[in-house]
Amino acid sequence: MNTISILGSGWLGLPLAQFFKQNGYNVKASTTSPNRLTELTITGLEAFLVDTENLCDTIDHFLDSEILIINITSKNIEAFQQLITKIQKSPIQKLIFVSSTSVYKSSNKAVSESDTDQLTDSPLYKIEQLFQSCPDFETTIVRFGGLVGYSRNPGRFFAGGKTVRDPNGRVNLIHRDDCIGMIGTIIEKQAWGELFNGCSDTHPTKREFYTKAALESRNPVPQFDDSISIPFKIISNEKAKAVLNYQFVYPDLMKIDFS
Repeated sequence: MNTISILGSGWLGLPLAQFFKQNGYNVKASTTSPNRLTELTITGLEAFLVDTENLCDTIDHFLDSEILIINITSKNIEAFQQLITKIQKSPIQKLIFVSSTSVYKSSNKAVSESDTDQLTDSPLYKIEQLFQSCPDFETTIVRFGGLVGYSRNPGRFFAGGKTVRDPNGRVNLIHRDDCIGMIGTIIEKQAWGELFNGCSDTHPTKREFYTKAALESRNPVPQFDDSISIPFKIISNEKAKAVLNYQFVYPDLMKIDFS
């Protein structure tokens, strides 16, 4: 399978496309902005203008691949249903849907992929089910925690006087390098029809993590509000390490350098 189409070429999608290009794949990348078509083409990618809420004929050529990676933030269930109809008529055989750990409830406990009783009835979870239930292609879902790294410096998240509520709650984050690493490993190991959480090993408190990130990036330490306790969750990444044998580049959030 030498051709990969990546729906969404933003903060994660563009470096993901470049990763696969560097590893010998033919890569098609989509954007909703006409102004970015040239930028994508210059980097050696085949660029397409695709809007899932207003599909046009270009989607057919974009979907002329063996593998599709969906990496967009839309929660429009109807638009995804229409996209699936297009995929069913295409050569796509394998699909990775980039989801989020936000589909899990915050129940003050650790959660893994098998904890189906901890899932919310959210639009995102319903979209996951649409892809998983389609028999015309195999779908692997990857649920990432909060995304950090490069321009997403958590030391700046609470700049400008914002207050961190429930500072003793735990964080579930993953570095962009590990997002790309996990997706690459799924394809390398042909881990289709699976579901994986993507999250670092450690889950420091908000107080610990955001204080460290702010100090390293020379930003003011945020204010912390201890008066409100908010339910949290701790996302397990054990399945990714066991099934994919994936070794996280940044397993310890407290050791990432945000300077």
